Amino acid sequence: MSIWDRIIEAIENLVAGSGLSDLFTSRSKAPEKTVAFTIAVIALSAKMAKADGHVTRNEVSAFREIFSIEASEEANAARIYNLARSDVAGYEHYAKSIAGMFDEDKAILTDLLEGLFYIASADGDYHPAEDAFLKTVAGIFEVNARDFNRIRATFAPDFAPDPYVILGVDPDAPLADIRAAWRALVKENHPDLLMARGVPQEAITLANRRLDAINTAWDAIKESHAA
Repeated sequence: MSIWDRIIEAIENLVAGSGLSDLFTSRSKAPEKTVAFTIAVIALSAKMAKADGHVTRNEVSAFREIFSIEASEEANAARIYNLARSDVAGYEHYAKSIAGMFDEDKAILTDLLEGLFYIASADGDYHPAEDAFLKTVAGIFEVNARDFNRIRATFAPDFAPDPYVILGVDPDAPLADIRAAWRALVKENHPDLLMARGVPQEAITLANRRLDAINTAWDAIKESHAA
């Protein structure tokens, strides 16, 4: 059974209400995580598309940036997306099922939330309905308010990328402490470390975007202190 066959089967089971846990018993293996992560982004991005009522070409392009989908598999990807989008179950149902899949690796849920932010903001218009959607998903994923605000500041065009929010530090903190926080985040988000963790390639793609924001934030703070 190919990866896409497994994805389709998993989505059909989720729509039917039987859940995904039986299909992903070896979640410590990177290929299994990749399948699960793919399902999560497709299912929730399909639901998010319904939040603001339309899907733009830029949002589709953003999805392609996260996932490398071969031309021969585009029909399968579209089938999965439409299946998830047409399902009558609310997105909370999907989010809770996904949270259960990754109960031993909460960091993946933060990666997923970033992917959803990236797709939502790709058209340059971060809709209030999308913000409400993502806040609810963040709550289900147990992503704290500071991390949610950091991700939103990184990706959402309507929210200024406050460098202190992105680094998770107080503006009044000593520069040495801010530098330490920056270094810790760079180390935490280094691609080599993520690959060693068995993080899917899709999540590493997002981490590179996050790392750029982290370094840009540090540069901005450093320059403000030098002025």
